[in-house]
Amino acid sequence: MLARFSRQPVDVVLVGTQRAVPTGVEATRRLVSANPQANVIVFGAPDDAGSIAAAIAGGARGYLRWDASRPELVAALAHTLASTSVPAPRQPSDPGVQLTERELQVLRGMSQGKSNGQIGRELYLSEDTVKTHARRLFRKLGVRDRAQAVAHGFRRGLVS
Repeated sequence: MLARFSRQPVDVVLVGTQRAVPTGVEATRRLVSANPQANVIVFGAPDDAGSIAAAIAGGARGYLRWDASRPELVAALAHTLASTSVPAPRQPSDPGVQLTERELQVLRGMSQGKSNGQIGRELYLSEDTVKTHARRLFRKLGVRDRAQAVAHGFRRGLVS
């Protein structure tokens, strides 16, 4: 995959992760390191948040659960292709920023690969309310999207 990408770049690379096999995470890291313009989306099990977070920290643009629906896959591809020129992440205005308990709950749901609707059902919130918490969370963390929020959350120890 790595040698082929440099000869024949593609718009998006889909990479699978497996708990026992770190090759998907390592392949993502190597591909993005050698080709910073690479758009990688990782697939993983919902309970394999560690591998997904490692792949995102290694440069993946997003993640999906193995059982993602066709509309979720199409949305992830569209989002990734729409943001091919990714600016450097913004730094949070206050590195010691504190998240509310609700923002942490939303971040935990995101780290488990749950949709806004699923998070809302678990927390007894509307999907719009979850989106509002997510926007505030993104602003506080200085990130642009769910993948960056989850990666940031793992780096700061906010989710495990």
